[in-house]
Parts: sequence; C-alpha cells; structure tokens
Amino acid sequence: METQQEMNYRRIADAIAYYQENFKEQPSLEQVAEHIHLSPFHFQRMFKEWAGVTPKQFLQYQTLEYAKGLLNGKSDTTLSDAAFESGLSGTGRLHDLFIKIEGMTPGEYKNGGENLDINYHYAESPFGELLVASTVKGVCFMTFADEGEAEALAELRVRFPNARYHVRSDEWQRMALSIFTRNWDEPAEVKLHLKGTAFQLKVWEFLLKIPMGGLTSYGQIAEQIEHPKAMRAVGTAIGSNPVAFLIPCHRVIRNDGALGGYHWGITRKNAIIGWEAAKAADAR
Repeated sequence: METQQEMNYRRIADAIAYYQENFKEQPSLEQVAEHIHLSPFHFQRMFKEWAGVTPKQFLQYQTLEYAKGLLNGKSDTTLSDAAFESGLSGTGRLHDLFIKIEGMTPGEYKNGGENLDINYHYAESPFGELLVASTVKGVCFMTFADEGEAEALAELRVRFPNARYHVRSDEWQRMALSIFTRNWDEPAEVKLHLKGTAFQLKVWEFLLKIPMGGLTSYGQIAEQIEHPKAMRAVGTAIGSNPVAFLIPCHRVIRNDGALGGYHWGITRKNAIIGWEAAKAADAR
C-alpha cells in the first residue's frame, strides 16, 4: 500500500511535470492544485514543506528552462560557470562531502563480493523509498525501490552474489541518508566503497564535483576526464552508477540542454533537479 510520503512525492512530482509542460502559460496556483486534486491551500503548504519554496518561486526555476539557461547550449560552459550561476562558491562543495571513493580490490571485483559482509535496510526519502547498503568501508549501493523491496534487493545481490547480507542500518548508511536534510555548509564525511572499472570510477568521481544546483553535459565530462571522444562510454558509466543521488548522475543532461535519460525515471530526475535548483535559489 502506498505510504503518505510516497503519495505526497507522487503529487509533487506530478505538479512539477505539469509546470514543465505548461510553463509558457504560467499556470496559477489554483490550476496546478486542481490538476493534482488538492485545494490551493493544501497544495501550497505541501509544496513548501517538500521543496522549501513556494510553487510560484519554484515555477521560476522550472526544470527544463533552468537546465537550458544554465548551459545555454554552449559546449564551452564550465563547471565553475555552472557553480557560479547556481549561487555556489565553487565546484567542490558536494565533492567535499565525500572524502574518498575506495574501489574494491581486483579480487573482490572478481569473486562477486566473497568474504564481504553487506548491511542493508530500506529508508524513506523525498523521492521515494530507497534501499541503501554498505560494507565496513562505506556505502556500496543505493537504489530507489520502485519495483518493490524484493526487486531492489535482487539488484544488489546481482552485484555481489557471494556476499553475506544482514538487514541492519549502520553509521555509513545514516550519514549517506542525511544528505536529504543536511545543512550543506556543514559537510560530513561520507565514504563510498564501489565496484567498478577504472574508467567507471573516474567518471563517478567526477560526478561528485558537480555542485548541488549545478548541471553539466556528457560532452563536458568527456572533455574534463581527457577522453573527448568517449561520450558514449561516459553515458554508459553514468547509467551504471550504483549509488542513487549520492553520486549525482541526475545532474548530467544532454549537450542541447534537454534532460536526457535517468536510470530511476525521468520524472524523478525532473523532480530532483527542480528540488535542488529551488534549494540553491533559496540559499542565495
């Protein structure tokens, strides 16, 4: 059965999608509230609680136009430019939250996690239920459980078929989940223990340098990691990201400013970018 938080997320995501499709008409509060079957009063209050800004403020940062405005269709826009335009002081703000990506040893990679103990549990987030998992070294996996808890766990087990699993939360997981409520001026250590190729780890580490409220393109990432012709490989590495939200692959859009795809659904990507844009605008 759908929880109240899941229902609220679905309604707000629906409202954001409505704003995206109808931004040229500048829909009123009443129109959007009617679309998601809430009174204007309750819609205003729910949206403010969820996004931290009013629907009117959020409309100004409507996702697609925000993305296009940020990159402006120019391939020479840098991450520093994006950070500045987002009201942030530099590109390292989110990256500073993550002290280290610790790639697994070749042996761990080859044997599917044999001798690894993995703790996992399910948790709520503003964007839906999550499964978050960790080893003694850090968070190794986080995914939205859209298809149910069993499917999310099965996805984890495919990555580490020989690991020992324990239904248990730990400090790594709690620190990771605090990203949704944290004061971003007070970064806390979050460690990641990831299984990936050298190229994947390089791409994922670069993603951590994209600040909250910032966006970049596949082409820019390929240029920055000194593989300018590897945009397709970059896209594949991004699509293989095992840690939803923490490694912010949702901040990567197409070179033309369109949102592009997202492993956990375009509606969710739309909602997350808009949520972060509103947070960045509010911080300014």
